[in-house]
Amino acid sequence: MPQPEYVPILAGEEVRPVERLPAPGHWRPNRPGDAHGARLPGRGLGVPGPDQGYALHLARQFGGRLELAPGESEADALAGCLGVALKRAALYGRAPVIHDLEHAFTLFGYLGDAPEELAETRRGIFAGAAHHYEEQRRIVDQVPAETLRLTPAEVRARLGDWPDLFEPAPA
Repeated sequence: MPQPEYVPILAGEEVRPVERLPAPGHWRPNRPGDAHGARLPGRGLGVPGPDQGYALHLARQFGGRLELAPGESEADALAGCLGVALKRAALYGRAPVIHDLEHAFTLFGYLGDAPEELAETRRGIFAGAAHHYEEQRRIVDQVPAETLRLTPAEVRARLGDWPDLFEPAPA
């Protein structure tokens, strides 16, 4: 706000002229750590998406509600399904929401109505997922984009034909 002319100003308090900075030049990823191209370097880095850490908060809401078979761990189920939920959210280019986690837990039958074959198969797939990133990636890589585009209700309706919802695990 301008100061009236009749108010005295000390020399150090006078308004100074603005120093204009030049526009920055063109930037190029030429440092060793810069990512080049659309894909990140390396294998098994997942799919980046906005605010993915929020999914950890959402996943805690399913604690104690999962229907586990004997020998299954809730920590393994949360870790394995979390990656699937994040892949679904990133597919739509948004942050994760509760429906992404519901989709993932429904897909693997953790919210009930799991066929016996699915429960038996997931026991081997999810074993140790809470402690091994490679296992988490293997779980995520078995779920194709077509399955991720289904709603949780559509996944629940198709659980009877659960093998059609997955891709075979890479050897």
